[in-house]
Amino acid sequence: MNRISFYVLAVMCVFLFPSCGDDTNLASKLWAELDLDATPNTLTAKEKKAGWQLLFDGKTTNGWHGYNMQGIPDVWKAEDGCIVVHGVGGGEEQDIITNGVYRNFAFTVEYKLSLGSNSGIIYQVKEDTKYTYPYETGPEFQLADDSNRLPERRIPSLQSHGANYGMYAPTSQPYHPADEWNRLMIVVKKNRVTHIINGVEVVNYEKYSDDWRQLRDSGKWSEFPDYGKFDEGHISLQNHGSKLWFRNIKIKLL
Repeated sequence: MNRISFYVLAVMCVFLFPSCGDDTNLASKLWAELDLDATPNTLTAKEKKAGWQLLFDGKTTNGWHGYNMQGIPDVWKAEDGCIVVHGVGGGEEQDIITNGVYRNFAFTVEYKLSLGSNSGIIYQVKEDTKYTYPYETGPEFQLADDSNRLPERRIPSLQSHGANYGMYAPTSQPYHPADEWNRLMIVVKKNRVTHIINGVEVVNYEKYSDDWRQLRDSGKWSEFPDYGKFDEGHISLQNHGSKLWFRNIKIKLL
């Protein structure tokens, strides 16, 4: 192939098959598509044009159900424009998941922690009665009010706020204190996964890389043989015995 033909093919690849292009700045581009001052639980013209969809209408839990259940567990309520979990104790078997399954996507949500809370958002979840909890199959974006947990219950970096729980520690923790709103984004494009908090990238990893396989096989997830096995799945909001608020839940298919 001569040089001219190569460049023509490269240009065609970028325009006809965007996935062939450079995804280095994909997460920041997706974040820039959001209208951060929009009325909660709505889509602006800018967001609609970019392809964002609502996963919460601000009034009901339509589009969600309990893991391996029909309907919504009692600890979850749609109130005051939020999906609120009122969990006490443990109860991860009462997680809720999206009705839809997603493969390549950007997911964003505003969330608010209560004092000392501990929860998470789990993605690429396989729903099957052979599993009790979503975390048996899907990676987790950890949500935890680390600063207000009792010293003896404070958790190491692999389990701190923003982490890919048990796998990758966050490079920073740019989240606001309990009782203040934060916004996160999870971007999954093929095997590249990015966690963002308030516009700051805190985790970036490549699924199935040598590093990823070593971490999965040597840590907590070695006890869960199907962890990370699925590339398409539900997205889950976790009940971990803490009160949390979620709103402005949106997704974009990539």
